[in-house]
Amino acid sequence: MVDSISQDVLIIGSGLAGLRAAISSAATDRKLDIAVVSKVQVMRSHSVSAEGGTAAVLFEEEGDNQESHIYDTIKGSDFLADQDVAERLVQNIPYEIYQLDHWGMPWSRRTDGRIAQRNFGGYSFPRATYAQDKVGFYGMQTLYDTSLKFDNIRFYNEWFCTSILTDDEGSFRGVTAIEMKTGNFFKLLAPAGIMCTGGAGRLYSFSTYAYSATPDGLDMAYRAGMALKDMEFVQFHPTGILPSGILITEGARGEGGYLINSTGQRFMKKYAPEKLELASRDVVSRAMIQEIREGRGFKHESGVDCLKLDLTHLGAENIKARLGGIREIGIKFSGIDVINEPIDVRPVCHYMMGGIHTNIEGATEMKGLWAAGEAACNSVHGANRLGANSTAECLVWGRITGELAARYVASNKPSSISDLPQQVLEEEKRIYDGIFRGSGEMNPYQLRKDVTDTMDAKVHVFRHEEMLQDGLKKLVELKKMSWKHVDDKAKEYNTNFTNVMEIDSILRIAEIVLKGALVRRESRGAHARTDYPTRDDVNFLKHTLAYYGAQSPKLCWYPVSITRYAPTERKY
Repeated sequence: MVDSISQDVLIIGSGLAGLRAAISSAATDRKLDIAVVSKVQVMRSHSVSAEGGTAAVLFEEEGDNQESHIYDTIKGSDFLADQDVAERLVQNIPYEIYQLDHWGMPWSRRTDGRIAQRNFGGYSFPRATYAQDKVGFYGMQTLYDTSLKFDNIRFYNEWFCTSILTDDEGSFRGVTAIEMKTGNFFKLLAPAGIMCTGGAGRLYSFSTYAYSATPDGLDMAYRAGMALKDMEFVQFHPTGILPSGILITEGARGEGGYLINSTGQRFMKKYAPEKLELASRDVVSRAMIQEIREGRGFKHESGVDCLKLDLTHLGAENIKARLGGIREIGIKFSGIDVINEPIDVRPVCHYMMGGIHTNIEGATEMKGLWAAGEAACNSVHGANRLGANSTAECLVWGRITGELAARYVASNKPSSISDLPQQVLEEEKRIYDGIFRGSGEMNPYQLRKDVTDTMDAKVHVFRHEEMLQDGLKKLVELKKMSWKHVDDKAKEYNTNFTNVMEIDSILRIAEIVLKGALVRRESRGAHARTDYPTRDDVNFLKHTLAYYGAQSPKLCWYPVSITRYAPTERKY
């Protein structure tokens, strides 16, 4: 008999979106029981790693305006963003900035006492609201402290969710999960849920993501019959340090940092003469790879080609005050003090524009289930996200979905929730018989490395048909190998077991990325096909949807919402 726990709203994931959703739900109806379920401790969520800022129009009297932010977001998306969703983001985020301020967020300040903002790539005005270079950490601490003031929020830390449960009508009814501390298998039941499980950046070996940032949540939704949207659009941030891939915030370039090649040139003058290093991320990353391909890169001691980010001209005091975290990262992980010398950088997997298909409200295709943050794809970022819009998205749709879920429960709360025994039994068989008690020959960790190395090699900044076909063929071969087994048979804290379940999800979601990249025969935003180098609005101004198939994903198309701006050529 599987133990059962009942709540009113289940929030899966404890990053910025999850915590904001919990606070919103708890504040909407204090009689509801809100559960935040996470496979890590709250302050170990990957949101703590966000560095540079949160985009918002705060001071229109100084020259900025919301229409400019909307247009910059749509242009940055290479016109694949749903424009009504971009409008919703821009209109709602100033409230969130001031709300965090009231809750104690230590925003950096100007000399006149107002909240400070810095330049970020693709924007027409300095609107990245920052807290030194640790906006994610401070934002998470502020939200976590605030959530502890609500008696109706309960945290389930280190619980690994494995599947979504539904009733006979297909509505959300909860999840199955393993309490990692004990190894016990549970049903967590609720009439409403919000997926806030983050992105899938650990599909790649060279990545800014925490090792916990695997696509478990995306895979749960996918296996439950929901579509994953636009998964071929993977953002490569221009400045990951070598060899670790740890992020150097775009704020470093916002503060005036230069990208230089082996001839000492600021090469972005050639690729984006107006914006230079502050063009959109896809433009800068492509320029960097092009410089390397044409022989103007440096060779890192690890053997990897790279370029350099030069901050030395900013001055020691400025770096210490505004980029102290980056200086510390450089010293610890590259042995370089950015005050004194340039640091080696290379484009690195940083964000997934795709995710669980939702509408403008964050509602998924499953009644009673919403999604927010990077796990969701409400299409606000289209084919390329502008920096500082991701933390903004987490806050805005965390609040929206939290409130909607709470109101839904108030009017749809069932008198009792079925035990759903057949679904639970099938999930037990899948994970325990299919994985835990498997007898594979291949080391699953080697297989994971082979998968992520394949993604690095075959579906990176530049792509073409042959590369993608080779990558898909390799992935299919890896899936067929005998790797599903868990050597550690302990019950408590069996991370070997959860790691192998993560690999199972990685394989399915990686296939969707590859297949989406194959069928999109154009170049748009972060998806750059060398065999189809131009954007094709006639055939591909549309979203990709991937639905679960027993053998492989089933792809179809979904229209883009164009409410304000017709697509034009994108120049920086």
